[in-house]
Amino acid sequence: MTKHIVRTPETHPLTWRLRDDKQPLWLDEYRSKNGYAGAEKALKGLAPDEIVGLVKDSGLKGRGGAGFSTGLKWSLMPKDESMNIRYLLV
Repeated sequence: MTKHIVRTPETHPLTWRLRDDKQPLWLDEYRSKNGYAGAEKALKGLAPDEIVGLVKDSGLKGRGGAGFSTGLKWSLMPKDESMNIRYLLV
C-alpha cells in the first residue's frame, strides 16, 4: 500500500506560501514579509475587548475536535482588573 501525503493549507505551515522551496522561514525573514503584523497591531493599538471581538467575528475555531469558538473561549477570561497576571492556553 502506498502512502500519499496531501499537502494542503490545513496540514502544512502557513509560511510555505512565502517561499518557493517550502523550507522554514527564519524569524527575521518572516517579519520582513509582514509576519506578526496583525499581532503587533493588536498588542499596540487595540483594546482587549476589540481583539476578542475581532476573533469572534473571524469565526476561528479551536483545533480540539469540538469546533469550539476561539472568540467565545477568549471572552470567558475574567475581567477582574485587580488580577495582574492571567494565562489563557489555546
